[in-house]
Amino acid sequence: MSEPELDLLSRLWEEHMRAPFPPHIRGREIEGEDMVLLDADIAGCVSSSLSGPLDEKRRRTLLSCLAAVEKVLPSVDEDGAVEYYRRLREMAALAVELGNANAR
Repeated sequence: MSEPELDLLSRLWEEHMRAPFPPHIRGREIEGEDMVLLDADIAGCVSSSLSGPLDEKRRRTLLSCLAAVEKVLPSVDEDGAVEYYRRLREMAALAVELGNANAR
């Protein structure tokens, strides 16, 4: 991953850490996905990726979460929640790319 992509991931992570969890999403499942768990799984993997290369288990988790967030986004209907989960999707994609670059 290039330095600008790493900087973007760091900036998005900082934004995410300041953003409140969308209250209307708490305790909900969308398209069979627990929205709190999806947030927690992506956040954990992104945090790990900022500290160093992801292990294979976290990389697989992140790929699974990336597919899940893509699946649920069309059904997320509140403005704050849409932005929140779009940021999660972008962070997940960047973290996967970071992991792929580190594996090369």
